[in-house]
Amino acid sequence: MKRIQLGNTVFEGANDVYLLDGEATALVDTGVALPAVREELVDGLAEHGLSFRDVDAIALTHWHPDHAGLAGEIQTAGGAEVYVHEADAALVDGTETPLFADRDLQRETFERWGMPDADRERLSGFFDAVSADLSGRPADVTTVSDGDAIRAGGVGLEVLHLPGHTAGLSGFAFDPRTVPGHDPVAGDDATEEAFTGDALLPKYTPNVGGADVRVEGALAAYAESLARIVARDFDAAHPGHRRRIDDPSRRAAAILDHHRHRTRRVIEVLDGSGPATAWEVSAALFGSLEEIHVLHGPGEAFSHLDHLAAAGVVERDGTAYRLVDPDPDVGALFPTTPLDDLVDGSEGA
Repeated sequence: MKRIQLGNTVFEGANDVYLLDGEATALVDTGVALPAVREELVDGLAEHGLSFRDVDAIALTHWHPDHAGLAGEIQTAGGAEVYVHEADAALVDGTETPLFADRDLQRETFERWGMPDADRERLSGFFDAVSADLSGRPADVTTVSDGDAIRAGGVGLEVLHLPGHTAGLSGFAFDPRTVPGHDPVAGDDATEEAFTGDALLPKYTPNVGGADVRVEGALAAYAESLARIVARDFDAAHPGHRRRIDDPSRRAAAILDHHRHRTRRVIEVLDGSGPATAWEVSAALFGSLEEIHVLHGPGEAFSHLDHLAAAGVVERDGTAYRLVDPDPDVGALFPTTPLDDLVDGSEGA
């Protein structure tokens, strides 16, 4: 297994594409369909004597353009089979329009968050400026669901549905001893590693709420996904950005605790300010935001407010949320894990 790291100035950056080159050739994720990034992937494959037409299969962790953008072009070049979870399939095969290209969905979403008109136009303008090339060509997809077993690059992959960041985000669990050219982190004792896409990142907390506005109860879904990663106790995780994670359970538990801390902070904001919109809570949490973060900030705030509303801690009145219970048991609003006492929310930031 080889990691090909790609640049990306539009989103979080440092995208990882994983090359599995055993009895066949496969990629896990592809990078965004921007010309400079495409050339980086072409060059990365060429270092291993490969080109787009040599790729037999692509396993996509989720629909976001920085992970799926080049899938259609690679498929066109060599007929690669493209696997993606059924909940994200329509955004990869082009039958559904993503938020960044759908002005009506933007209007509905931004109004729900209480975003001021000027900031709505600023964010829509950002989308218009970057969206033309992001998604690339649609791909014909083979849908998968949780627990399915697929074979890519000669490696058996178990589909692990980890929703929250997107509706269909999926990890792929595998036995590292079966991967040609891969040295397991724990040596001969390693039995299970996973590609985790953006469900688990070594730096930054994956965005929920703004990253995929289709997800209902996004924070609750993501919290359960994190608890599931903790329970699987992988020997290592290979994320969609940056470096390998050598203690995935601890990292997942830290991000989960980070969301407990953020929930308490949201309650403090409402307790101090009175009723507030997701936009106003975002401003209190994150201050002034630019570019894609104008989407992610209020989306994150909305996911926490929505989670609190579902628990009866806040009530929604139009676009504003009013605090009903100023001292709830925040711990009870999230799943527990065996590592909860060993981590601190600051580790998840």
